[in-house]
Amino acid sequence: MEGAPEWFSGNDVQKYLTYEDLIPIIEGALASFSQGHAGGVLQPVRMSMGIEEHKGVFLVMPAYSSKDNALATKLVSLYPENSAVGLPSHMGVIVLFDPVHGAPKAMMDAEVITGMRTAAASAVATKYLAPENSKILTVIGAGVQAITHIQAIRQVCKFEEVRIWSRTFSKAQKVADEFGCVACKTIEEAVKDADVITTVTMSKTPVLNAEWVRDGAHVNCVGACVKDWQELDPALMKKADVYADTKEAALKESGDIIMSGVEVLCEIGELVLGTKKADRNATTVFKSMGMAIEDVVSAKLVYDKKHGSTSSQ
Repeated sequence: MEGAPEWFSGNDVQKYLTYEDLIPIIEGALASFSQGHAGGVLQPVRMSMGIEEHKGVFLVMPAYSSKDNALATKLVSLYPENSAVGLPSHMGVIVLFDPVHGAPKAMMDAEVITGMRTAAASAVATKYLAPENSKILTVIGAGVQAITHIQAIRQVCKFEEVRIWSRTFSKAQKVADEFGCVACKTIEEAVKDADVITTVTMSKTPVLNAEWVRDGAHVNCVGACVKDWQELDPALMKKADVYADTKEAALKESGDIIMSGVEVLCEIGELVLGTKKADRNATTVFKSMGMAIEDVVSAKLVYDKKHGSTSSQ
């Protein structure tokens, strides 16, 4: 192999990645994934390994897109208790390969891409599922994902008010001050009459009660990424039309879906393709699993923008 892979720090990634470019790329990737073989995406269900001694999880997430001529894998750790020592809960790297010859050509810090591509996927789901003329967005949680979701979802809806709640009110207030939101002291207060609700917590038990959510609201459920964790009241899951980025992974790995016993109507990519249509007057839930193909196309976008190319190489 000639030379070491090029390194992209988090700051490097942030320099080249914008929601204006990223949201359409993620929308296309979701559509390609849901086309099956015709979409040209290869993506096995991610490998997950529990590090019980240290209360962590290690994940390996490879994918390939023939349409984008992009091959990569993400190696990422999930340590929910890291905030106590001042570290992010998610840390990792993305390795981008030359799909023609298989040589690794770049390594990227995964934190910025993970935060932004996850929020971009929620923005796509919100575009297709949120009530028409949505006015109020609520975000439950005040970490990195809360910030990226506020930024991304504002790209697809023009909200009159954005509310935020955190177990630590000072954290919610800090985000509110920085991003022009309203910090709330209870979840019930935060979600009252909200059109779009996004849960981005590390909770293992439900934080959002069904009785607090207005009929016809849309919920992006982003946390609870393992089979015995939940963010949403099972009663809310049962009354909602449920969608996912990947139906296969959601049915195997999402505690919110498994423990409530609900079905996934379809994937967001099917809505993008127009092969399925959502009832936007219904209460809806998007269960975000986070997909390797989202990392792959995001990493390629960063690489191409740095090297002055927007076409497949």
